[in-house]
This record gives sequence, C-alpha cells and structure tokens, in this order.
Amino acid sequence: MISKSRLLCTSAGLALALTATPLLAQDVTLTIESWRNDDLTIWQNTLIPAFEEANPGITLNFAPTAPTEYNAALNAKLDAGSAGDLITCRPFDASLALFEAGYLAPLDDLEGISNFSDVAKSAWNTDDGSTPFCVPMASVIHGFIYNADAFAELGLEEPTTEEEFFAVLDAIKEDGTYIPLAIGAVDQWESASMGYHNIGPAYWAGEEGRLALISGEAKFTDEEWTEPLRVLARWGEYAGDGYLAQTYPDSQNLFTLGRAAIFPAGSWEIALFEEQADFELGAFPPPVPAEGDTCYISDHNDIGIGMNAATEHPEEARAFLNWVASAEFASLYANALPGFFGLSSDPVTIENELANEFVSWRETCESTIRPTYAILSRGTPNLENDNWLHASNVLAGTETPEEAAAAIQSGLESWYTPGMFDE
Repeated sequence: MISKSRLLCTSAGLALALTATPLLAQDVTLTIESWRNDDLTIWQNTLIPAFEEANPGITLNFAPTAPTEYNAALNAKLDAGSAGDLITCRPFDASLALFEAGYLAPLDDLEGISNFSDVAKSAWNTDDGSTPFCVPMASVIHGFIYNADAFAELGLEEPTTEEEFFAVLDAIKEDGTYIPLAIGAVDQWESASMGYHNIGPAYWAGEEGRLALISGEAKFTDEEWTEPLRVLARWGEYAGDGYLAQTYPDSQNLFTLGRAAIFPAGSWEIALFEEQADFELGAFPPPVPAEGDTCYISDHNDIGIGMNAATEHPEEARAFLNWVASAEFASLYANALPGFFGLSSDPVTIENELANEFVSWRETCESTIRPTYAILSRGTPNLENDNWLHASNVLAGTETPEEAAAAIQSGLESWYTPGMFDE
C-alpha cells in the first residue's frame, strides 16, 4: 500500500516534470542554409540579435556555403537528411525543383505570405500561382555605377540613350585617363547578367518579350533579342587591353581603384563599392535604344527563404519566416544590405543615397526579370548557362551576335516546347 505522503511526493514530481518539459522544448536552434557567405556579419550583428530578442528560446545559426558550391552542397544535405531547418532560396526553377522533390514545405497558409504581391511571390511559387514555398526577401536592380569624380573631371553627363552612352565611352577612351568600362570576359555570368540582361529589356520590351519567349511567339534570333548582343559586342572596344583575361573580381578592383570610369552593375555592388572606393559614386539606368523609348530595368527577384520539409521544428521555423515577412525585417535587411530591395507591401525607408537612386527607377522605368530564370532553364542545355557562354563569346569577339543568338535558340529548341509544363 502506497502512503499518502509518498503519493503526494510522486504527484508533485510528475507535475514538475510535466511543467518542465514544455520549457525545455522551447530552447531550439534553427540552422539557416545560404549561399550568401558575404552576409555573415550582417546576420550575426543585426538580423539574428533582432529576431532572438523578440523570440526568446529560439536561437539562429547562420551557416552559409560558398556561392559556387551551394546548390550541390545543399542537394547533398537534403538527400542525406542533414540540411538545416531553413533554406535560402534561389529564384525560380532551382527552388521549384526542390519543392517538387518534397524538400521545401508549402507556405500557402503562412500568415506573413499575404504581405507579398503575386509578382513578388512569382520567383518562389508553383506555375499555377497557388502554392508559395519561400518567403521573398529581396530583389536586385541592374544598371550602371560610375565614378562621379571622373565624370565631373571630363565634363560628362549621365547618358540616357544608346547613342549618348557610346558618346560618353568615346570621350573617356579619347581622354585616356580611365578605362571606359570595367567588364571582363572570363566569368561568363558577368557578360550575361551585367551585360545582355542589363541592357536587353529595353530592346525586347521587358516582360512582354520574356513571356513571348515562353509562349514561343518570340525567338532569340528575332531582331529585338539579337540587337542587344550587337550592342554588347561593341563593349569590347571600351573594356581595356586585358579584358579577355579579366575576372569579375578584377573588374570590381579596376573600378574601386579608380582605374575604370563605369561599371555595368547590379545594385548588390553598392555596399562593397562605397567601402572600397575613395571617390564619389553615381548611377544611371540602362540607356534606351533611342530618345522617347520606354525605360526598362531588370528588377530581379533574387533571394527568398523557405522551410525544410523535414525540419524537426516547424513551429519555430514558421515563426522565423513570419518575421522575415514583417516590416521590421524588410527595414533591417534593406538598410544593412543597401542594394537589396524588400519585396513586401510594407513601405521601407532606405537610408543609403545610392540605393535610393536605384530603387527610384521603379517609378520611371518598367520592371522585368532575367528572361532565362523562369521555365526556360529546366532542361538541358540550361538556357541560363547557354546565355552566359554565348554572351561571353560575343563580348570576347569569338562569336558574332547572330551566331550566338542562333546557338542559344537552337539549344532551347532542342528540349523546350511551349506549353510543355502546363498541367
């Protein structure tokens, strides 16, 4: 027979154990997978402290991988069941493939997802638009960053048309003090992203042209897709004697050291350039083909974050994702990383002057995304990689624009049929 005192003691111990268990369960560490290893200090010093202060019991571990290794490393971790709780998402097809493989959890019922427009969610949504699987974090905008001191020294103004752009390049080249354009042909993505995809939307009419490619109404061999390759081919005359052996970091260094006057850029360069350059910086949007033409910018959904479907802490992961969807995160991220622009509907005050210049173009230009990212890079050869290769060849002068356009179109047609992904 159990004594009353022993029963009371046992009951008290059980009650203590039951109340202690939830408290222990609240102490959770969430690991974030990312390719943005240059963001580490921003996460450690700004973003993580803000979240952890508002969410006691949840600790964040930001664990980035080198950008060039991220896709392969992440896929290996997901296959092995060792990936982090939160997955930083590349835009469009790469992340859609992870979702369709069951690695990313659906987020259609996440409260914070309502803070984003359909356009903002488009990079991390199913083709029918019904199931978002990553929270949009930021977009980047393409254009040109220039040495404002050099422009003042040479009496130059920001060009607005293609003709004015080449007149500025000619003036810089004739003076001889600066390399007109800081761009190299070694890192192929530089030629495509900073070159072809930067200036191209003004020729193929942004979203209209991109969607026409997907529907089969347009081809890369059409004039509006070939002409920007011809313009890119002319850039080689202004890129300096060593541009054929010049890497992307070389281009960055040429510009920040004051040796080149104009850098075909993405807005992600802002923080680095402001840190390293000892001259005044300016920026202008991609010049239009002719006076009176509509301005277009590549305002590209760049980075999102989703939940590993196999996480053991889904409630805590969803709490973090709702915070990423908040106005607080949008403001912290945009100001900690000037040049990465929030995609939520909440207004954000950006303190950086150059970043404000880039984002102001949304008011005067039509926005579009890089044409190779959605749908058209799901097969082999990969359209994005093909664009890299042939844009680089054009810049290097080893392939004519017409040859490059034909090769890109041939590669796409070898596997893609319009409507093949429709349900």
